[in-house]
Amino acid sequence: MASPSASRDRYTLYGAPGSGATPVHAALTLIGAQVETVDVATWEGDAERERVSKVNPMRQVPALVLPSGEVMTESAAILIWLGDRYPEAGLCPAPGDPLRARYLRWMVYLPASIYSLFWVRDDPSRLVPDPAAQPAMLERTAERIAHCWHLMDTQIDEPAPYLLGEKISMLDLYVTVMSRWTPQRRRFYRVAPRMARVVRRVDADPRLAEFWAARFPFSMDEEAKKSEG
Repeated sequence: MASPSASRDRYTLYGAPGSGATPVHAALTLIGAQVETVDVATWEGDAERERVSKVNPMRQVPALVLPSGEVMTESAAILIWLGDRYPEAGLCPAPGDPLRARYLRWMVYLPASIYSLFWVRDDPSRLVPDPAAQPAMLERTAERIAHCWHLMDTQIDEPAPYLLGEKISMLDLYVTVMSRWTPQRRRFYRVAPRMARVVRRVDADPRLAEFWAARFPFSMDEEAKKSEG
């Protein structure tokens, strides 16, 4: 699947292992591009956020420096752009493909409905100054995330075997990483059983084995046992 033309392209990716940079890094791994990583965990405090401020004034990750030197932010935009830049990698439906509308719908749904909630979860005081009220906010946002996963699971076509058909796509990578976040896989498997089959398949993809081990270790066996508890 690696793109021969991509091997000459060099990218710099800002974002810690397990962050929103992870699906971008996974995509670049499948594409076969060269990636230099700058690990920045912005949720750990102002010092880390300040480190990334020169490339992204929003002080958020991911931020991707393109081969041209231009900086891209917003994980969904980066993934969509990479898919279109390297069509030979086959990681997204091309413009004009009947699956394109479905692809764009869910690629935007994920950050709009789910990912955006982590901005306040990472630092509850941003919107909820009262520490006594923060546990309720965390509980309700976790419930909202689980509900959004369930809605997506009930509306997306039956995976066969991936979310857009027979080939792995940017959407599969995005869902696989985000489904490891709160409320974590145990809940995700329960509220999104159809997509659960897909993320397990992506977890086990041999082309990503070294990448997962290095950048976002995860035990399917352990999670499967938890989900049965």
